[in-house]
Amino acid sequence: MATKLYGTYYSSATARAIVVMLEKEVDFELISTSILLGEHKKPEYMTLQPFGLVPLLEDEDLKLFESGAIMRYIADKYEAQGTPKLYGSTKAERALVEQWMEVESGTFSALMRTLVKELIYGPGLFKIATDQKAVEDATEKLNKVLDVYEAQLTKHQYLAGDFVSIADLGHLPLSNLYFNVLGKRELLSSRPRVAAWWGAILSRASWKKIVSFAGADYESWVKAAKSFQPQ
Repeated sequence: MATKLYGTYYSSATARAIVVMLEKEVDFELISTSILLGEHKKPEYMTLQPFGLVPLLEDEDLKLFESGAIMRYIADKYEAQGTPKLYGSTKAERALVEQWMEVESGTFSALMRTLVKELIYGPGLFKIATDQKAVEDATEKLNKVLDVYEAQLTKHQYLAGDFVSIADLGHLPLSNLYFNVLGKRELLSSRPRVAAWWGAILSRASWKKIVSFAGADYESWVKAAKSFQPQ
């Protein structure tokens, strides 16, 4: 049975899983399941993913959801192929990868989700006014997080060491929306190490392939919303 991934290229969570699958040269089928179009709430999908979210991985008898879990599973299962050391090659390296994945999901991306919601999806999709106070608070906190990143990246090229890992790759989807689609580069300009790191992961062939399908500009990322009907 072919490996299946449910989601869309323009879904940030799905793109996290896809970038790892591409890095690991995994042959998979993407089953289009759009949150913007409400496909994630259809009964047949809810039987597979009871929370009604994407992505969902089907690999033989395994059904796995949550993008972080999928990233870890793919990096571990296909350790011997594709990009090496995505999950580290020693227990210590893996622990550091796990540490920075926790930082990414619980701190960095939590702030990015607020910014993307307030600056893109709220006004762009749902015609909801931007909460400027929420943007200011998230930006202030993100500045402090990136200061920590800048210090860490003076020690290594990547977050967990001198090897690209799933901890680095997980930053791509939401960061692309903020830094590239919105053009918010000022947080990078004063942090040369972060800027170099961001440029390195952004230039990876796996991410370029995703962008070629999803679209790099604002209109392309949200074009599926034209037929959106709130559930």
